[in-house]
Amino acid sequence: MDRPDLPLNALRVFEVAMRQGSFTKAATELRVTQAAVSHQIARLEDLLGTALFLRTSQGLVPTDEGRLLFPVLEHGFDAMAHVLDRLGGRRDVEVLKVGVNTTFALGWLVPRLASFRAAHPEIDLRISSNNNRVEILREGLDMAIRFGTGGWTGHDTIPLMEAPLSPLCAPEMASRLESPADLGRTVLLRSYRSAEWPGWFAVTGTPCPPVAGPVFDSSVALAELAASGAGAALLPVAMFEGHIRQGRLTQPFDATVSAGKYYLGWPSDRPAKGAMTTFAQWLSEQLPDLA
Repeated sequence: MDRPDLPLNALRVFEVAMRQGSFTKAATELRVTQAAVSHQIARLEDLLGTALFLRTSQGLVPTDEGRLLFPVLEHGFDAMAHVLDRLGGRRDVEVLKVGVNTTFALGWLVPRLASFRAAHPEIDLRISSNNNRVEILREGLDMAIRFGTGGWTGHDTIPLMEAPLSPLCAPEMASRLESPADLGRTVLLRSYRSAEWPGWFAVTGTPCPPVAGPVFDSSVALAELAASGAGAALLPVAMFEGHIRQGRLTQPFDATVSAGKYYLGWPSDRPAKGAMTTFAQWLSEQLPDLA
């Protein structure tokens, strides 16, 4: 049986819709109407003789056939764009899109980007910051760096560095803290990971006081609040050494607790392009603890 000729435009619409997880968002990226996206997908499904998406009350859910087709198309369109760039004069440039936890981006990566650009002018590195929640495929990224314990389903990961947590606060507040128990008289600013403060107090052998401070999903926001004197925040000290050097934050106690590591990850079923390998190698050279 002859394979039907598949229109390139419909394949491109499917790739974008799959990555965005929404016909509406795909239409916005492609600058067409949602109806046009739906029509192209229906046309492609008709030609293939199989459904690529299930339309549910929760939104689009890709079928097994859709999941099988997507990485092949994504890699193919990336390869086409690379060749077209070369034909257009950008012969040595490869775009690499990396999602980065904001704390890691500001506390470690950004100060070193000039070094990366100098060493690898052939790579157009594009950083998208996030608060540790990222979907690589849907956001059109190649890789991502985030904090956690490493169990990233469907992805290959490599650990980058430990980031033990310790209380940080404004110097004036630190002057009133003689023991961990004294933190019970301050506001304990919290991240969405509720076990962190109890874990740190357990390390010090001190009962954990009631933790009722505001909850934030950004360590950068917690650091700014702590520096303003609003309370003490449990933060990855290595990411805020600049604040400590500037006298904005102080670490009143040496005790630390581990809540995870920073990891570099990418989809397991995606062929690794050269820029991905180069970026991972550069990180390994910059981070001696890379394992």
